[in-house]
Amino acid sequence: MAEKTVSERKKGSLKAKRALIGYSFIAPNFLGFAIFILVPVLFTLILGVMDWDGFNAMTFAGLDNFRAIFKDRVFKSAFWLTLLYVVCAVLFTLVASLGLACALNKKIKGRDAFRSAIFFPYVASMIAIGAVWKQLFEANYGPINHLLRSIGISNPPGWFASTDAAIWGVIIVSVWKFMGYYMLIYLAGLQDIPNQLYEAATLDGASGWQRFTKITFPMLTPSTFFVFMMLTINSFKSFDLIYALTQGGPGTSTTLLANYIYNQTFIYWDYGKSAAASIILFLMVLMVTIIQFRGEKKFTDYL
Repeated sequence: MAEKTVSERKKGSLKAKRALIGYSFIAPNFLGFAIFILVPVLFTLILGVMDWDGFNAMTFAGLDNFRAIFKDRVFKSAFWLTLLYVVCAVLFTLVASLGLACALNKKIKGRDAFRSAIFFPYVASMIAIGAVWKQLFEANYGPINHLLRSIGISNPPGWFASTDAAIWGVIIVSVWKFMGYYMLIYLAGLQDIPNQLYEAATLDGASGWQRFTKITFPMLTPSTFFVFMMLTINSFKSFDLIYALTQGGPGTSTTLLANYIYNQTFIYWDYGKSAAASIILFLMVLMVTIIQFRGEKKFTDYL
């Protein structure tokens, strides 16, 4: 009995040591998560019901911050502009990246050079991208409007100088910058599709479009889901691209929710309204993500 007790103690001590080793491996990651994510998130939830300018003492405001931002014309504009930007940027980038992946998955001359050139904007400096595209989209002397005039468009858009066209200029630059990265994800998915499926479909007389709709696209469902989800999340929190291109202008024509949160925090020093807007943005992303997961499951079951 005594020997069994000693054996059990040794086993218990060994389990404790193994558990301690395991915890020591995850502790740095958990500590980083707690400091840089969990604590700021909890503090944001607290700030959402507080009135604070960063200098004076906090005062409880209840739901006043949420009422204030929903009455704010700039917030309403930013809300709808964010939805427009997300829908257009996600769809156009997804289509462009998938099309480029299908084209560059074939054995063509200079394929690697084209892949590198298309991927390069993703790793390029955001400041450099903003400076270059502002010159390209310059209303009076920019090359893009010069090209449009040369093909018969006498009154081209003002782009970043126009309240109506600025958001579309931002969407174009966004698609151009990010399509290379998602193209690589699609390329990886395409290379996992067995070539025998295409050979069998060709022998059965399937056209190129039929091979794409019946083989390529269904087999790329996991890649498409990942691209769609990441694009959506990144588009909702897009800030640096717009700040580099327009800083939310002209006026508020390109002010998205991320820009609105930045302005409330660092320009107006209203941390309560900034936190309330952050909570709303988080809930929007959460709701869309849940819908995407459910939609992906239904789509997979349908296929």
